[in-house]
Order: sequence, then C-alpha cells, then structure tokens
Amino acid sequence: MIKAVSFDFYNTLVRFWPPLEDIQQAACREQGLEVSKEAITRGYAVADIYFNRENENRSLGQRSEEDRLDFFSRYEKIILDEAGFPVDLETARKVWLGTTKIPKDFAPFDDTVPALKALQESGYKLGIITNLRRDMNEIFQRLGLSPYLDFTVSSEEAGIEKPHAPIFMAALKKAEAAPEEVVHVGDQIRSDVMGANDAGMQGVLIDRTGHTSEGAECPTISSLSELPQLLKSLA
Repeated sequence: MIKAVSFDFYNTLVRFWPPLEDIQQAACREQGLEVSKEAITRGYAVADIYFNRENENRSLGQRSEEDRLDFFSRYEKIILDEAGFPVDLETARKVWLGTTKIPKDFAPFDDTVPALKALQESGYKLGIITNLRRDMNEIFQRLGLSPYLDFTVSSEEAGIEKPHAPIFMAALKKAEAAPEEVVHVGDQIRSDVMGANDAGMQGVLIDRTGHTSEGAECPTISSLSELPQLLKSLA
C-alpha cells in the first residue's frame, strides 16, 4: 500500500517566474536571436538531460566558478542548438550570462497546492527530495508549501544528489516508510524515476510539456491533478 509521496522540487512543484522561456527570449534578443518560446521549451527538454547527467557525475557545487560558467555555456548551446539556432560556444556564453542578469524567483504551478491538499486529505505523507543546495525551509514557507510537507531532503543535507540512492534512503527514513510504500514524482527520467526505482520506490514521471525526449516505460502524468487517480492504481 502506498503511504507516502515524495516530489522533486523544480519543474515538478514549482517553476521560475518570470518563466524561463521569457528570460531566454530576452537574453537571446540581446544577441540578435529571435527564438520562439516553443522552440526554447524543446531545447530545455534536451539540455536538462545533459544537466542532470553531468551533475550526477560531478555536482555543480563541487566545481569552480569558471567550471560552472563553462558548464552553463555548453548547457545554453544545447538549448539553442535544439531550438534550431546553432551558435558557437562564445555566443552561448553571452546568452547564458544575459539570463543570469534577469531577476527571477520560484512560483508554484497552478496545480501544485490543490494536489498537495488533496493528497494530504487522503492521508498520504508528503515530502520533497531536491538536488538544490540551499536553505529550502525558507523557500517552502514563502511559497506556501510548508503546511503540506511531512519530510524534506536536500542534496546539501544528504551530501549527494539524485539519482544516487542515499538521498532517497534519507527521505525514506524521514517518512518512516518502506521503499515499496513510497511513490516519487519528478520531471527527470534518470534523476527521479530511475533513481527512485533503484532505491526500491515507485518512480512517476511528470511531463508537463510533452517534450520529454528520453523514452521510458514508467507511469507518466502531465499534471499533478492526475496523481491521486494514479496512486489508486498503484496501491
């Protein structure tokens, strides 16, 4: 029986505001590039796979400032290449630096709080497993998520990122649940679904844009509003 549900944070429960597509468009225009939001969304779908695989091998927190800039320059180049605007690495770096100058914050998706409330009322323990290395409690409180959370684990706390098992095991300990009793929901096949499955949990993919480019045989939803019904089928 499913007793608890853990969630990835970014791109699962929250997004950036202004949206990243708007930020990218503004930074691209500074370099004379007119890229559509749809094309940017496609680019992110591929670039985020690269991001998570690289971060799995060597986390950004362990890299120097110059190494991180090189990483994000390559990340930006993938976004633009996949969006149909192949650029050299120097141009990609300029676009990326442009995105960092635009103020942004996290904002919950419209379906986040209603879904968390419904799941809480159904008796599930709820938590977050995130690779972000920062003080998450203040963010959860500010975004109105804290009342729905029974446990949280960040990579800073666990000392390791998803998809490595220890971060999932730390969440299981806090949830006081066996692996088979917990479903983990996230937007990345490798970091979230495969990582959860390897820890004995049930991984669920949330694909909000329909652009997930890695094929996988796993339960998939496009909105958190679909999750309560899916959990009934997994019980």
